[in-house]
Amino acid sequence: MSDYRLSKESVLRALSTVEEPDLKRDLVTLNMVKDVTLGIGSVRFTVVLTTPACPLKEVIRKRCEDAIHTHIGADIQVTIDMQSDVTSTRNNAPTLPGVKNIIAVSSGKGGVGKSTVTANLAIALHKSGAKVGIIDADIYGPSMPTMFGAENIQPRIFQVDGQTRMEPIQQFGIKMLSMGLLVAPGQAVIWRGTMAGRALQQFFSDADWGELDYLLIDLPPGTGDIHLTLVQTVPVTGAIIVTTPQKVALADATKGLAMFRQPQINVPVLGVIENMSYFTPAELPDHKYYIFGKGGGQLLADQFDVPMLGQIPLVQSIREAGDEGRPAISAGEPIASEAFQAAAEALAQQVAIRNATLDRTARVQVA
Repeated sequence: MSDYRLSKESVLRALSTVEEPDLKRDLVTLNMVKDVTLGIGSVRFTVVLTTPACPLKEVIRKRCEDAIHTHIGADIQVTIDMQSDVTSTRNNAPTLPGVKNIIAVSSGKGGVGKSTVTANLAIALHKSGAKVGIIDADIYGPSMPTMFGAENIQPRIFQVDGQTRMEPIQQFGIKMLSMGLLVAPGQAVIWRGTMAGRALQQFFSDADWGELDYLLIDLPPGTGDIHLTLVQTVPVTGAIIVTTPQKVALADATKGLAMFRQPQINVPVLGVIENMSYFTPAELPDHKYYIFGKGGGQLLADQFDVPMLGQIPLVQSIREAGDEGRPAISAGEPIASEAFQAAAEALAQQVAIRNATLDRTARVQVA
């Protein structure tokens, strides 16, 4: 046993030797240790994580216990309460003031499963304890209402101080707005780009989103008007790039990623998610068939020096669940659930690192 007497000061001194694995600073300096309570031969305290989806939660807990036992006494009883407070650089933001992080989900190319990834990431983050919303920014081809079984649900419209407001619908714990909720099923939206951009702006400014930890923006294919409207309207925390391993998909994903890296846009890229990475038959869960090629997403991540957030397998249940209006992770499909949960944890991890190490993203100014 150490010569240190059990006290609040000695507990904090011991915990100051525990480094947060991602932020590379100790828990005490980061103000992550709260509510230290002492008993006879015991101590209880709270560690406030940067996200409820922290993949290193148990690692941090074990390191805290080891620090107390090493620096104060091996026989000290340690009780640790793990809580979370999602970080943000959007303090006092005039638009979406209660939203901590705005995350753009982009692909550059259609047909790679970007909306499927967005829907399942949102539910995975929600399952971890986060408050999550989705804006379906594909004004011409909205798919979120179908994926969430919400084709016949409409957002509530109400008046506040003479202004018309929208209340996002809520399915599977996710708040959501989409043009598909505002027009009849099968009705085409035939608008010029400026009108589509105005609709997206209304999803930001005229909707009552309340408090959210993460608001995911499901962007349409390409790098056009909607993308520019997004970065001109709100400061985006970061972007995710979704691709398949296929060469033609990677070519467009490269352009989508490069757009966020443009000096006048300068949105941090949080990482790459490779969808349809391999085919796994239900009857052969340990087999992997690389139908669309192998390693393309990792090559893209390596080329731009960004993290590889996850590889999502091509399994029939993911497609079936989306068509049935219940994203795969909500249905508990094991292979898909594990992949999406791991990707969501990696995303939350990168958001926390970005908020701790980079300045607030600025809105793009139109000259």
